[in-house]
Amino acid sequence: MATKQLVTIKGTKEGLVLKLDDQCGYEDLLEALQSTKVVPQHKEADHLDIQIHLGNRYCTHEKLKKLLSVVEETQQVTVSKIKSDVLTVEESNQRVLKHQSSTYIGIVRSGQVLKIEGDVVIIGDINPNGKVEATGSIYVLGRVKGVVQAGKGGNREAVIIASWLEATHLMIDDVLEIMTNETTILSERPEMECAYLHDNGHIVIDRLQNLRSIRPNLATIKGGS
Repeated sequence: MATKQLVTIKGTKEGLVLKLDDQCGYEDLLEALQSTKVVPQHKEADHLDIQIHLGNRYCTHEKLKKLLSVVEETQQVTVSKIKSDVLTVEESNQRVLKHQSSTYIGIVRSGQVLKIEGDVVIIGDINPNGKVEATGSIYVLGRVKGVVQAGKGGNREAVIIASWLEATHLMIDDVLEIMTNETTILSERPEMECAYLHDNGHIVIDRLQNLRSIRPNLATIKGGS
């Protein structure tokens, strides 16, 4: 009966990846690394940069440190990245916060700053000098006359939607758009509008009807005709 290979090397677009079996015992994995030369001798340099993929194996900090040491010593490589399919509690909580949705009913008054984790639906107006910051998208059933920032913290897919978009400043992630006379002309149309970050790095204001093709992942409800 053939012995299962616990360590394999695979070439990817990102470079070489050392895949470690995630079903065997930890000590068995260390033994396999110590007894087998998986990575071929690199002729161009003393060390070769590779990535390690742990799969569904969870390692404590000490076990990970030991594993890293064994890989670099026995395979004569430098580990540039370690990837794991296991989420820590902290990472899981961050994902929940990122995708949660809140509802705010009322007017965001002048001088008020509303900070939200995830998406937010605001039923009411955002007055001049009022500010809304969200890590997700911002949906306003009312007039936006103040400052709104969606995608704060790196979410460049976030959007801003409003019944009437007259904001003085729009921000998506760290990209700022100051609403000039030219851009405010778009807000004179009696229809809902959206703002999104274009591939060219600029914020674009468009009709809400076009958002489905621009951000198809926002449409998560299936059905209809």
